[in-house]
Amino acid sequence: MSQTTTQQAAAEVASTATLAPEQQLDVLDQLMKPEIQESLTVLVANLPKLAEMTTILTKTYDLVQTVATDKVLIDDLKGGMEEFVKPISDKAKGIAQAAIEANDRAHVEASTVGLFGMLKMLKDPQVQKTLRFAQAFLEVLAERQQEKR
Repeated sequence: MSQTTTQQAAAEVASTATLAPEQQLDVLDQLMKPEIQESLTVLVANLPKLAEMTTILTKTYDLVQTVATDKVLIDDLKGGMEEFVKPISDKAKGIAQAAIEANDRAHVEASTVGLFGMLKMLKDPQVQKTLRFAQAFLEVLAERQQEKR
């Protein structure tokens, strides 16, 4: 560890030596400023935390890089999402097709629905199911509106 630090320090000295004289003076001028010295003190005091954070960030980056380049995992996630979305999509398409067909039939049918026609429709199980749903839905809305008051 100390050998690595020594090598890094030597590299920094070598890079400073290659700076032009006016750049070296500029760096020294910067280091003489009190706010720079305070910042360096804070930085040195927090080096253990910064090293730990850097390690965690590096591990996280490596994990994300591995996951992002893993074709098998990506294909599995894609397949899982398709399995989840496909039934919902199929049901939505079925409902949309039924709505389009019902709309077409309603436009073709020119007769009016009278009182006896409505009474006859009330016996239909689908109409009963829809009416029960509508009634329950309206009750829930009324309850929620009462709770807000």
